[in-house]
Amino acid sequence: MLIRGASGAGKSSLALRCMQAGFRLVADDRVIAWGSGRRLFGRAPGPLAALIEVRGIGVLPAPLPLTICEIDLVIDLVTETDRMPEPQATDIAGLSRPLLRLSATDADLPLRLRAALAAMRRHL
Repeated sequence: MLIRGASGAGKSSLALRCMQAGFRLVADDRVIAWGSGRRLFGRAPGPLAALIEVRGIGVLPAPLPLTICEIDLVIDLVTETDRMPEPQATDIAGLSRPLLRLSATDADLPLRLRAALAAMRRHL
């Protein structure tokens, strides 16, 4: 999944919590995205590969980073969310992907993201 948001929205903090839940980091801060057929991929720019910024601490190596991944879902971090939102999508590199608008402050967000990804895969 690709996590987007304004500076200070909680992207890296959410990435850290997701890594604790078993997800692996591909990129922090910037992502190079491209399409191949109907598939969307992402990777970190060279100098940022395998690194994550931890606010108040600095830039640290990410545990078990991936060099590339397929992007199936896009998360926009926002301050307010709808309880039952209508399905949304966003275009990246000319490819449409499902979009969720979520708050990074929700403690169970990594679990909900895992459930969202599993539900998406069941419908493919």
